[in-house]
Order: sequence, then structure tokens, then C-alpha cells
Amino acid sequence: MIRRIGKVAILGSGVMGSGIAAHLANIGIPTLLLDIVPRDLTEEEKQRGLTLQDMQVRNRLAQNSIQKLLKQKPAPLSEKGHIQLIEAGNMEDDMKRLSEVDWIVEVVVENLEIKKKVFALVDENRKAGSIVSSNTSGISIEAMAEGRSEDFRKHFLGTHFFNPPRYLKLLEVIRTKETSDEVFQFMKQFGEDVLGKGVVEAKDTPNFIANRIGTYGLLVTVAEMVKGGYSVGEVDSVTGPALGRPKSATFRTLDVVGLDTFLHVAMNVYDQVEGTEKAVFDPPQFMRDMAEKGWLGSKSGQGFFLKKKGENGSEILELDYNTMEYVASKKMKAPSVQASKQAKGKSEKLKALVYAKDRAGELVWNILKPVLLYSAEKATEIADDILSIDQAMKWGFGWELGPFETWDAIGVAKSVERMEAEGEQVPVWVKEMLEKGHKSFYEGRNRFYNNGEYKQAAENPKVIHIKTLKENNNVIKKNSGASLIDIGDGVACLEFTSPNNSIGLDVMQMINYSIEEVAKNYKGLVINNQGKNFCVGANLMMILMEAQDDNFFEIDLVVRQFQQAMANIRYSPKPVISAPFGMTLGGGTEICLPSARIQASAETYMGLVEVGVGLIPGGGGNKELYLRLLEGLPEGAQIDLQAIANRTFETIAMAKVSTSAHEAAKLGFIRPQDGISMNGDHLLHDAKEHVLHLSNQGYQPPQRKKIPVVGESGYATMLLGAKTMQFGGLISDHDLKIAQKLAFTIAGGRVAKGTLVDEQYLLDIEREAFLSLVGEPKTQQRMQYMLTKGKPLRN
Repeated sequence: MIRRIGKVAILGSGVMGSGIAAHLANIGIPTLLLDIVPRDLTEEEKQRGLTLQDMQVRNRLAQNSIQKLLKQKPAPLSEKGHIQLIEAGNMEDDMKRLSEVDWIVEVVVENLEIKKKVFALVDENRKAGSIVSSNTSGISIEAMAEGRSEDFRKHFLGTHFFNPPRYLKLLEVIRTKETSDEVFQFMKQFGEDVLGKGVVEAKDTPNFIANRIGTYGLLVTVAEMVKGGYSVGEVDSVTGPALGRPKSATFRTLDVVGLDTFLHVAMNVYDQVEGTEKAVFDPPQFMRDMAEKGWLGSKSGQGFFLKKKGENGSEILELDYNTMEYVASKKMKAPSVQASKQAKGKSEKLKALVYAKDRAGELVWNILKPVLLYSAEKATEIADDILSIDQAMKWGFGWELGPFETWDAIGVAKSVERMEAEGEQVPVWVKEMLEKGHKSFYEGRNRFYNNGEYKQAAENPKVIHIKTLKENNNVIKKNSGASLIDIGDGVACLEFTSPNNSIGLDVMQMINYSIEEVAKNYKGLVINNQGKNFCVGANLMMILMEAQDDNFFEIDLVVRQFQQAMANIRYSPKPVISAPFGMTLGGGTEICLPSARIQASAETYMGLVEVGVGLIPGGGGNKELYLRLLEGLPEGAQIDLQAIANRTFETIAMAKVSTSAHEAAKLGFIRPQDGISMNGDHLLHDAKEHVLHLSNQGYQPPQRKKIPVVGESGYATMLLGAKTMQFGGLISDHDLKIAQKLAFTIAGGRVAKGTLVDEQYLLDIEREAFLSLVGEPKTQQRMQYMLTKGKPLRN
């Protein structure tokens, strides 16, 4: 059976329900969002003369939730216009409309009886063959399906998204005994390929995988904090990046999640387990007291932390859980904390903390040990294998290493020996693994220990690992800043390997070499890497050092080479696809703009941000953005050169950065013929397919042509806005100087409006402007400030 999800209905419009609707809208799937009918009128509705029978009242809850999507931070919508794909309704008038949809997602209150009543209505109104799922965070999927029709039960499963759905990668899928294999496999593939998720199969147990382990770990940490007399701030300072966890660590995470939500999840396990496990899931009294006081975290303005304005500006206070008062926040001070920071690699950093005989080491060992043992004890109960547990914790909680990867990192044999010496019961299967001579849970990439032997993980063929290709000797050539790699099917990939993937002479040399090599021996080139970000721009330190030494000839040479490398990308005889993701700033965007196509990850933050360091783009970015906006006009449309110049000027002068690939399209960085990948793990595969498609179509590079510019009159128009801002005190004198250089570059200099100029002429003007700004003391101050403080200086 060939399935297609063309439309979805979501029942329940709370934070999760509306968040899932937003995620579907980002993908382009129309969604019907339903909630209950309000029982009472608001004061505003009464004043407007509305009644409980008016549709705007009956749909109020869903409609209000949709409107809140526009204000929430981080933004659930990747582009505000996507809100048009979400339609509000209610669960009395619109249940019959469930027959229109292919997938129904239940996200109502976490109460089994209420859910069963909702599913009875769903069963009456859905069309045969439509998929139904619950987003429950831990209620039995099997119990929810009881009493439903056979067709319902065959098409029913759990699909547990993590909040916020746009940003958190994990999707736990849970089947019942009657869920059909076809439906289950389809939803797993749909989850990966369309929803862009990391899909993990979970068993139908309380809180499934990630919340079971994560909640246990959080409560163990709280118990150890109280037992050891640690403060909230001390715990957070060693349970974040030091342990390979998010910066929000333990208590900032709880503040973000909301204490009420956390306590509900904890009690869900507490009510269903026995013995010592039950005791762990019983939260301490002070957490209950916080909930009663309404100290729930970010949503209530205070939780474990409180932001307070003082004489010296805002300060963050932490809760003293003994007195229930807020005090100055403090960090853990211990030799092992410093030793961990100085250690190289994840394993050594962890060992420096875990095995330290100081206050920090004792805390870390005492919270890590029970989590590792619990994960091993519950492994077969909650999941099919240890890989699923590790992936769930990485994708759902943002851990850098899952529990079993962490155990490998600190040494399984050494840690087990210590655990047993301390009287702990180590699960039999872990001891058997060690007795067989196996020293770790993993062998190589994704080969994991399972039932007495190592098993290779099944993987989506759309996942291409650059690291594995390099290990398999697929490197064509490399230098200190980049590598050219054969990724198969006649396609090569240029990977940046410099710090922060910044662009220096070594990267430019590899760009030029790659274009030549691909022209001779390959079908096309992908520019991509699998680091934290695509590229944060040019090597600012190198430029600043040369400027401070008055080596302007050297800077001129570097800018010329960068411009030439970008021209080589634009006019490459074989298609070049840039595949950006994450931060794609300054020079990173300049690499993408001249590419034949862009295949961007949905989470791509793109912008020409050079004005933030007192410069303008120097690698052709001004010209390329202007050209994109010019070429993006519909055929036959009347060309308003000034409007295009103004838009280019505004985007660059205000250093606009997209908050998603969809927004990058709104800004003009991404065109309709470019692609967006919802699953970042599939980005390289999708870009490679884009190369092959263009190659098979007989790709021809663009022809060099003259470009119409707005000239002197257009320059004056652009500058007028900047001068108005200066008069109003909104920008400094130096900001105005940068704006003058930028406007002059975009306008094409001192020529008449409509003059046709060639690209090299525009590049020369751009380079001259760039060099003159580099020489400005205030620009050098901005560059220095950015390098030392990591944020722009206003001078």
C-alpha cells in the first residue's frame, strides 16, 4: 500500500498540540487543530455581544493557540506565513471532519479515561485506513486502544514528540500488539524522511525511554544535592557541558520544562512501579512546595532561578532549598573542574571529573553511577537495544553521549570494579560482557553489544557519514583547512575543517582545486561538513592582524583570491551545490550565493553580517544578493531597480540573519529552485541527489552578463534612510560611514541609473570599500571586540 499524509488533524491545542501543528505547517502539511468548546464567555466576548453558540467562541481555544505561535520563543514556526496552513476548530462541531485527514494525533490531557472517550469519537468519525496516534508522554498505548474497532486498532500507535517539536529531534514510536507492521514501518520512515526526526522504537512502558531515564537522572541528582549539601548553582556548574549535557544543565532545564510538567511525568512512573525504584520517583518535599507556591520556572517568572534587577543591572539568583529564599548564585570550585576543562577529548574530560577525589568528583560519580546502572537494568524492559536508549537521550535531552556511550568513555571495567567495591548490584549481562573479554558496549560506529554479541545498527541509506568516508580512504586531497572527498556516484564533497569552519587561504586554495578536479573527473561538487555549523565567515583574526601591521597589500590579495574563488564556484562547468546548516554567516553565506543551487537544512541561520565588525561583505556577497533578488522577479514583471537595491542594502546594513531556511528564502538568500532538508542527517544525501539531477539534465553554467545598477541617484536614495537614522541617534557616525560604503557598492558607483556594468567592476568597488573600512581604527576596535567578547561593539 502506498501511503501519503496529505492532511492531519490534531486533537488538543495546548503547547504540544499547537507545536506539532506548527512543525507540520513548516513541512507544508495542512493541519486541522481542534480543542474543546469553552463553557464560559470572556469579558471581551460579552462586550462584543457574542454567545456560546458563535463559532469564534466555540473555536476560541484552538484559535488562541494558533495566534500564540507567532509570539512564542523559540519560534515554533520557521516562517510566520506557515500559520495559514493551520485551521482552528472544535471537538464538537468538527469531529466529522476527521474523515478528511490521513493522520489523527491526540494531544489531550494526560488522563486515560478522557483519552479513551476522545478515541471513541475518533473511531466513529475517521475514515477507514487513516492512522491514529497518541502523543502521550507515558500512558499505556495498549490501554488506550481497548474497545476500539479492529481497523482503528490496526492503525493505532504512540508517536511521542519532544517539546519544542520544531527543535528537539526525538520521536518515540510505540506499537501495540495489534498495530499493523505496515503502519508501524510507514510511520517510522515518515518520521525520519518527512518530519525530519530521529525515530526510536520504544516499548509500551511508563514514560517510554527518554523520560524514564531522564526523569530518573534528574531526581537522583536532586537527591544527591540534598544529601551532599550542594547548592543549585554548584550542581548546574558540573552537570552541563562538563558532563556532555546542554548548558541548561539540571535546574535550568527544569525551569524551562516547568516544574508542574516534570512532577507530572515523575508521578506517572511513581504510580506504576514498586520498591526502591518507586522511592526514587517520589520528589522531595521542597519541590512540591515550589509547585504549590507557583514557582514553576520560566513560565511563572521564578523557579530554581530568579532574575532580579539590582544596582548593577540584572543578576541571577538561585533558590536555597533549605530556607526557600533566593540567594546569590554560586559555582562549584574544585580542582577536578579545572582539570576537566583542560583535558582533551570527551573521554578524558569525563574521567577527570568522575574519578576525582574532591567535592565535584564525588557529586558527579554519585549521580552518574545510578543512571548507568538503571539504564542497564531497564535496557530490555524499555527498549529493544542499548543503541535506542543512547539515541533517545541524545535526541530528546541533548546529551552528547548516551548512558552506554558515557560508560564506555569512563571505562566499563574500571567503573564496574568501583561500583561493586561500593556494594552496588551490577546487571548480570554487563558482567557477562566483561567476562567474555569485551571492554566496551560499542565497537566502531553503531556496532553495539546485544544479547552476547556485537550487532550492526540498521541505518537509513540517506545518512552519509563524512568521517566514515575519510576512514575508508575516500579523501582525494586535503590541507590544513579543508578536504575533498569522493562520496560516490561521481560526486565529490568539499569539507571545511578549519576552526569554526572559517575561511582562510587554505580553504580558498581547496575551493579552487576542487572546482578544477571536479571539472575533470566528477559530475559535480557538494560543499558541506558535519561540524557544529556550516561556516562562520572569514578568518577575522588573520584580517585584523594584517590590518594592525598595515599589510593592506596582503589583505587586498586575500580579498581578490576570495572573490576569484567565489567566481570559480559561480562559473564552474559542473554543478556546485552548497549544503548549509546552523550558523552560515558572512563568508559562509557568500560561498552559498554563487552556487548553482543551495540545499539547506531547515535549521539554517543565514546572513551577511559583516557590518557587525565594521566591514561590508568582501567576497562578492553584495553583488550576489543583488543579483539573486533581481533574477528572482517573475518573468515579464516590471523591474524596479531602486526597490531591489534598497532591499539588498537593508538586508546587509541591518545584518539580517534568518531564523530558518524558510526565512532565508524570504530574505532572498534561498530561491524557489533551491532545496530544504527537514532532516539534517539527510542533508548531504539530498545535496548529492541535487548534483546528480542537474548533471543528468545536462547542466550548463550561467553566462557572464552585464548588470543594471541604480548609480548615483540610487546611492543618494539609500543613504537618505541611513542619515535619517543617524539624525535620530539610532546609528553612530561610524555606522553611517559603513552605510555610505555599502550603498556606494550596491549602487555601482558614480554612474547613471540603469547603467549596465560587468561583475568585475562591482567586485572592484566592493574590494576598495572593504579595504578602506579595514583601515579604520573604529572598525579594528569592532573586530577586536568581536574576537575577545563574541558580540558586536557599538562605537
